[in-house]
Amino acid sequence: MTRQDSPWYRQLHWQIIAGLVLGLLYGVLAATNRWGGFTSDWITPFGTIFLNLLRLSAIPLVLTSLVTGVASLSDIKKLSRIGGKTIAIYLATTAVSITIGLLVVNLMRPGDRIPQQMAQTLQETYQGDTQQRQSAARQASEARGPLQPLVDIVPENFFGSATSNRNMLQVVFVALILGIGLIQVRTKHTEHIYGLFEGFNQIIIKLVGLIMYMAPIGVFSLIASTIVSVAQDDVQQVLDLLGALGFYCLAVILGLILHVLLVYTSLIRFLSPLKLKKFLAGITPVQLVAFSTSSSGATLPVTMERCQDELGVSEEVSSFVLPLGATVNMDGTALYQAVAAVFIAQTLGMGLDLTAQLTIVLTALLASIGSAAVPGAGIIMLVIILEAIGVPSQGIGLILGVDRILDMLRTATNVTGDCTVAVLVASSENQLAEAGEG
Repeated sequence: MTRQDSPWYRQLHWQIIAGLVLGLLYGVLAATNRWGGFTSDWITPFGTIFLNLLRLSAIPLVLTSLVTGVASLSDIKKLSRIGGKTIAIYLATTAVSITIGLLVVNLMRPGDRIPQQMAQTLQETYQGDTQQRQSAARQASEARGPLQPLVDIVPENFFGSATSNRNMLQVVFVALILGIGLIQVRTKHTEHIYGLFEGFNQIIIKLVGLIMYMAPIGVFSLIASTIVSVAQDDVQQVLDLLGALGFYCLAVILGLILHVLLVYTSLIRFLSPLKLKKFLAGITPVQLVAFSTSSSGATLPVTMERCQDELGVSEEVSSFVLPLGATVNMDGTALYQAVAAVFIAQTLGMGLDLTAQLTIVLTALLASIGSAAVPGAGIIMLVIILEAIGVPSQGIGLILGVDRILDMLRTATNVTGDCTVAVLVASSENQLAEAGEG
């Protein structure tokens, strides 16, 4: 990885920014000139390869890093202390993010600005996609009892769980119990098992560093493909969507910015010795990869590498906090769900009382924990939230057109939260290296 003292043009975050800007420019040019077929055949595959490489390394990295991270804690008390801090901070920041989202959407009232004819047109345009998502959400909710989230965490077949990044929470569970098992029976006979996981972990981290050399090209391809797929060979469609849903997008973006500025930066500034400038510079590549992939799970290898090498978070803490965060910490997604639910209700002329909005807070908090760390998962959980507060879930047709763009932004917020909590926990455990404090 390129260090911060290298020339600016060789620093990873500047290279990724260049890829992002060029991808945006190409996407607009391709949509204007109807180059959709060419882009799909010759540009998109590079983004897919980059994303697949990140996904390929995600489960091996989570498994090996968590096993070695837990086993290195040497006692259950230390594991409980770090785990308690991590989960408490994750839940607290998520609750705050939902509250910020509700405040913003109630003050701005973006739903009142959508003309009724435009709202009807948007619903009809995305009716097919809406019905498909409704059906998936309904099947999921009908099969879920009150304790189903706990059941879902425990797999009946680990190898089955390891076949999909959507089952990351099950992989985390298996890694935790393997690590605890190593603590309990740590003898000379099990040292080679610990060494095997540790060696494999170091190999994966090194491979992630090599994969990141492809990041600028991958980001260029992903951004270009996103613009072309949203525009559908007509850039005017993007402008029309943003015009109709501009205040809704603005409400979501404003909420995300406020959460990052008011919550994350305050926590770093007042509860850790890490300089804010150092923190932001260190996580910029993480945010950019998350923005382009829309997946905190796929971004996890980059998140771990940057937190350890650039922020000085110990491997012991990062190996536990970050994989857990990629599966349960969805601040940006929860904020978006709160804004979207109220926006849809406003557009449909439905008022939401205090009880309904408290229901949004609770449901979005629980839904954010259960959301898969993959693109588009938040929209499925939104259907469940709408059903919980009595708002017709057909209303998601209003927002599907701009969901991909907002998904990129909320994923970047999610990973920023993961990095923040890792720094806080490492600082509280005196495991924040001096290299990260400059």
